[in-house]
Amino acid sequence: MSKNGSSLKEALQSTFAAGTILISLVIAYLIYTYVLGNPVNFEGGNPKGHPIAGNYLAMVYKGGMIVPLLITIILVLLTFTLERAFTLRKAQGKGSVNKFVSALQVYLNNNQLDEAITSCDKQKGSIGNVMKAGLKKYKELQSDSRLDKDQKLVSLQKEFEEATALELPMLSRNLVILSTIASISVLIGLIGTVLGMIRAFAALAQAGAPDALALATGISEALINTAFGITGSTLAIIFYNYFSTRIDSMTYKIDEAGFSLTQTFASQNK
Repeated sequence: MSKNGSSLKEALQSTFAAGTILISLVIAYLIYTYVLGNPVNFEGGNPKGHPIAGNYLAMVYKGGMIVPLLITIILVLLTFTLERAFTLRKAQGKGSVNKFVSALQVYLNNNQLDEAITSCDKQKGSIGNVMKAGLKKYKELQSDSRLDKDQKLVSLQKEFEEATALELPMLSRNLVILSTIASISVLIGLIGTVLGMIRAFAALAQAGAPDALALATGISEALINTAFGITGSTLAIIFYNYFSTRIDSMTYKIDEAGFSLTQTFASQNK
């Protein structure tokens, strides 16, 4: 990939990430205002009053203006979870990776490089892309009489490293967003919790009988924001670890296949 092409792709990815966050924020505000805050969810049709008994939409609305931020976080989390799942599924390629690596080894043992390259084209995954680059270099080095064996091995390994370096950013892209959500979701929820407790204690601090509505609203705000924050953080941690494990597994397979190829080259080229 050219430098200009890589820069364009990075710019598009940054635009996608920023656009996703902004769109999620708008959607979250609309959900909060027109779905959760719909007057039909409240007694007397007044969103400032008590929720209708058992109406969870109204209860969530009572979480206050921190709720739209937490809804935004969850929408962003779901969007990038789906994006990573789709990308990693595509990067895995077609068929079993283990069978693909085993088939390549058979082709290499029989010196069937063209068939091995064709197999990489059919695999259409990250490991296929890396192996194809390595196989082309392998084929080129076989007919190169200017380099000795050690120089050829170094050249082949360098080709693998460069091909792998091009694939890894695509595999791990946007994972930083999931890790960030895992950290800030709880913190934003705690902000809502603190604001809710401030409101609750303010209701208790009034002279005479406490304002029951303000007290209930403050406690609801605290608990709802806590629940949202913990939920977002928990899901983000689960998805981040899941995708990280998949990426590590794919990277290991790429390294294993590359090592196998270099060892085969070393054994067949004395």
